[in-house]
Amino acid sequence: MAGDFPDHFSAVATDYARHRPDYPVELFDWLAAHTPRHACAWDCASGNGQAARGLAPHFPQVVATDAAPALLAGLEATPRLQRVACTAEACALADASVDLACVAQAAHWFRHPEFHDEVARVLRPGGLLAIWGYGVLRAEDPALDRLLTDFHDTTLAPWWPEERSHVRSHYRDLPFPWPEIETPTFRIERQWPRDNLLGYLGTWSAIRRARAAGHDPLAALAPALQALWPIATTPARVRWPIFLRAGLRP
Repeated sequence: MAGDFPDHFSAVATDYARHRPDYPVELFDWLAAHTPRHACAWDCASGNGQAARGLAPHFPQVVATDAAPALLAGLEATPRLQRVACTAEACALADASVDLACVAQAAHWFRHPEFHDEVARVLRPGGLLAIWGYGVLRAEDPALDRLLTDFHDTTLAPWWPEERSHVRSHYRDLPFPWPEIETPTFRIERQWPRDNLLGYLGTWSAIRRARAAGHDPLAALAPALQALWPIATTPARVRWPIFLRAGLRP
């Protein structure tokens, strides 16, 4: 592996695999429909492989790469799905070897000039580059939604890494190497009991940074959350809007 990278998640790899949401099937159907060829897909900065697993039904070979081997360990390798530990800016794939390159909820961590050079090397002419992420968690219940929004925007404000601002801007402030195509709107929806929500919040980079400094924002949130949600097993409906940018390599 070459270069430094901001590793906010290796220490919570097990929780990340357990609590981070998968992406909707419709997103992968759209990606496959807009990829001219379907021999190989590259899931860059795969983490525990949420996107790689979604790509597998559409491509006979999927390569999941990540700079953090601890995260990749949560993804089971199969004959169709290969795991490779490497950075986004210096990957181990051959020239012109993939038809789709995608980055799910990770492009805000990249050094983009170097990544764009690398994806231009690896992606076949006419292949699709797609980067996406999901916005701030929203709850259907208005009181719970206000509590979580305040927790994200105010309580955790001192602890978010600078790169998190790109998520708030829906990646529109990130450079993109080629002309973009129009993309539809997708979203993730779940019905979670309270412990699932707390597990997800515990994977946030801001929580990890606060705890490393001796603070525990989740412990401070617990009384207010329990007051709104007294029966922990009762599910609450939550959702995340997905933002997607895509373009074809010339």
